[in-house]
Amino acid sequence: MKVAELIEQLQAMDPNADVHFSYNYGDHWRTQVAATIDRVDEGHVEYSDYHRMDKVLDMDDFDDEGTELPNRVVLLS
Repeated sequence: MKVAELIEQLQAMDPNADVHFSYNYGDHWRTQVAATIDRVDEGHVEYSDYHRMDKVLDMDDFDDEGTELPNRVVLLS
């Protein structure tokens, strides 16, 4: 999803509603849980074969100013 698509979806919502992030807890019953969102940040991600999904990069690993950073994204946490 792109930021513009998220904005479009949110415009139809109650602006006073709480925001949560839902995901499968991973238990036997495949329970959907909903964590609150406290922050909106920008960051960088790259695909992780181990996790089989994108992982957030630790920016301390990129001290060289000439290094091109991969995949800038918006992070909800």
